[in-house]
Amino acid sequence: MTPLGDEWIVGRDHELALLSRLVDALTTGRSGALLMTGGPGAGKSALLEAAARMARRSGVRVLRCRGSEGESGLPFAGLHQLLRPFLDLAEGLPGRQRAALLGVFGLDDGTPTVSDPLLTSLGALTLLSDVAEHGPLLLVIDDTHWLDLGTLDVLAFMARRLEGEPVALLLAARDTAVPAQLDRQVDRLTIEPLDPAAAGRLLDHQPRPPAGRARSRVLEQAAGVPLALVELARAVARDPAAAHEDALPLTDRLEAIFAADLPELPPATRELLLFAAAAESAELPVILSAVGDRATPDDWLPAERAGLVRVDADRVRFRHPLIRSAVYRAATYTERHTAHRALADVLVGDPDRRAWHHAAAASGVDEEAARELDDSAARAQRRGGYAAAATALERAARLSPDPTVRAGRLVRAATMAMYAGHPRWVGELSAQVATLTDEPALLAEASLRAGWALAVTTRFAGSLGFLLPVAEAAVDEDPVLSLDALATATTPAYNSGAPEHREKILRIAERVPPQEDEIGRLWALAGCDPVRNRARALAMFARAWTDPLAEPGARPELDLPLARMVVLGGTAWVLDETAEAIRLLGAAMDHLRRSPTSGANATVAQALALALYESGSWTEARAALDEAYGLAAEGGLENVVVGAPVLRATLLALRGDTEEARAAVQRAVHGIDLPNCRSLQVRTHYALGAAALAEGDHAAAYDRFRAVYTRQPEPEPLHFHASDYYLADLVAAAVRTGRAEDARLVLDTTRRRLAEGETSARLTAIVHRADALLSEPDDAERHFTAALADPAGDRWPFERAQVRLDYAEWLRRRRRAVEARPLLAAALEVFERLGARPWTDRTRAELRAAGVTPASPPAGSADSLAELTPQQLQIARLAAAGLTNREIGERIFLSPRTVGFHLYRIFPKLGITSRAQLRDALPEPGE
Repeated sequence: MTPLGDEWIVGRDHELALLSRLVDALTTGRSGALLMTGGPGAGKSALLEAAARMARRSGVRVLRCRGSEGESGLPFAGLHQLLRPFLDLAEGLPGRQRAALLGVFGLDDGTPTVSDPLLTSLGALTLLSDVAEHGPLLLVIDDTHWLDLGTLDVLAFMARRLEGEPVALLLAARDTAVPAQLDRQVDRLTIEPLDPAAAGRLLDHQPRPPAGRARSRVLEQAAGVPLALVELARAVARDPAAAHEDALPLTDRLEAIFAADLPELPPATRELLLFAAAAESAELPVILSAVGDRATPDDWLPAERAGLVRVDADRVRFRHPLIRSAVYRAATYTERHTAHRALADVLVGDPDRRAWHHAAAASGVDEEAARELDDSAARAQRRGGYAAAATALERAARLSPDPTVRAGRLVRAATMAMYAGHPRWVGELSAQVATLTDEPALLAEASLRAGWALAVTTRFAGSLGFLLPVAEAAVDEDPVLSLDALATATTPAYNSGAPEHREKILRIAERVPPQEDEIGRLWALAGCDPVRNRARALAMFARAWTDPLAEPGARPELDLPLARMVVLGGTAWVLDETAEAIRLLGAAMDHLRRSPTSGANATVAQALALALYESGSWTEARAALDEAYGLAAEGGLENVVVGAPVLRATLLALRGDTEEARAAVQRAVHGIDLPNCRSLQVRTHYALGAAALAEGDHAAAYDRFRAVYTRQPEPEPLHFHASDYYLADLVAAAVRTGRAEDARLVLDTTRRRLAEGETSARLTAIVHRADALLSEPDDAERHFTAALADPAGDRWPFERAQVRLDYAEWLRRRRRAVEARPLLAAALEVFERLGARPWTDRTRAELRAAGVTPASPPAGSADSLAELTPQQLQIARLAAAGLTNREIGERIFLSPRTVGFHLYRIFPKLGITSRAQLRDALPEPGE
């Protein structure tokens, strides 16, 4: 039991020690973030209060915010609570940040602006950083699960960027409703039920502790939940016979207990409580105005004495959310509706909250209330609050008397939820449409949304079950819709790898008559069979994209259509036009970073990461993977949540961090049905095979590489596209383990299959490398030189360096060391630049065997660069280009203080002492 002020907290010594360390670290300028999770009544709020008291005693300023179920649909309501004391300081923010931050609160100067969620988040972070210059800050956030999505996005943004700021973030949420934005971003502390001994001690500290049978019944029913222990003890003291009643579900029991004190309160107090419950976190003036002359501020006193609410300044807070629920449920239907109508009448200057109260006061369907919510959704959409817009449209749909109008609003809600990056929500909304209307256009659009929702998970067959019927049905009547559905379907078909889906897409695509915009057909052809359709797809690609890309920061009206960039970027990647893929996908990411479409951001960032990895830009690939993973984890995009860590594990393996690579793969694929996700399955095999290869375990590597092809008499690729890129690695491991004949079977079958189409320069080199490793001496050299003949092969430097290393080893074994040396030197330069230590060591050993003593790697080059995180490398390059800390922060959404903190860490890693030395310490990008 731990004393804190005038309160005692029982059985939480471990949790209090962690909170104490968080506060102590904050007083020394170190940041931190911690999310406490637990069930209702677990004591999360008490621990937050304890941490706030610790902080205040240590001279730390405490800012507080509490989620509210009723305001969860109001964009940035929670953020306004948090920042309200300092909004007058926003005038000191950079102009774009100030406009974005004040704009979401409706406090801007009225000039029309395009909502920018990243600038809003950066503005909030910079504002807090400025405040923290006068002393450390502890942000205490309760009921995080009820915060609006806009606020959650800002908090997640800040949690990832607190390093170097004297700011700590302490949150609490119910364990069954942890916001996805924070689920993987913040360290978590689970608040477990009290053990029996601690529960007994807590009972003993109650004013009238239960005894005998009553005590055992309370302990049994409370099950270690502190709030339940306290409230049940109070109930038994008030009515000893209650100890003999049958057990009730805990939540129902507690809500009934909370409502039990209400009849004893004066009528005016009960009315105030009901209005507060209906308004939730509304200001006291709003509640008093809505109640009118039926109550005065003094009427709050009985509720405060009963411990139901706490009145602070101009706001009222319920002691626990279940008390609010109990108050609200204890009121009659008529009383609740009267409260909502009165609140709507006084909120004339707040059309969004007014609309929600009108909706709550509606009896049955009400088109007028639905239209108000529809208008609220439009306002939220203009501010970038897509999640709030989806919530409002979903409620408006329930109020709509016309089923077709209801279906239309649900489709629009699904579209907003898609833009917000919440696939499960999209699926739920889309599923309702079919029960409301037979309108073909609405049903088709709902199927497209449902297909998208499943496509970004790993339920690819379900996604295609929605999309392919739409595509087939619309071939003649609406060919544009058909191509749109096919384009959406191609991505899950690619990821699935199942041939029947791809074949059906290609059959439907051939039936669709030519259209002015053929982008959908192009992606279907390339994504479903990039070898057989390569020539046709490249010709279509050249026709589809001839305009130059807009420079980053160009006016939106000058930017090329985003959808075309994304689709063409994916097409370029699958066709091994890697440089074009990076150009297009990079430009798309520049656009997407200026919008809140986290679902699209995550998938595009992952595709960009793949292209960067293949092009040898491994540090940049890791940065893109981090971005993709963070966005996907927030939005529930399972395919990226799994795929990004698998690619990160591949980079770890290739750089020699094999144990961490294997652990990362294990974490990523846990619970995933890989046979239904063949692209992920193949990349998982490669990541683990690369780890084995890095350790010199060629037998284990061969088993992994061999698994990307079937064991049939004529082996087929497990995935029609991904498998063939690992053919040469399979052959190399086979040669070292005596399995050349099995590898030859795979190679011969693959060569015949690829001959049915046209291979890229990259795939051609891979096949030649495999041929060289398996050929007799007379033929081997011909294949080695063919693998290196096309200059285009330099676009994939790691694969080109592997060919050079294999060829050099072959030459040296034939006593042609002089010819091997330049090949080894070129390979070594690439491996060192990439930080591929196992391959670097192998190449250095070959150079020594060839009579050359390799020079030590230069300080400040690959090895030191490998020590920098992707973000640190980005900061270093921007600083080297002459940008100030504030300008860098604006560019990459960090506060100036955090930029300075990173530079402080960067200098010793690069072996320099000043900003002026950065330019010489950093190689040019791509070197």
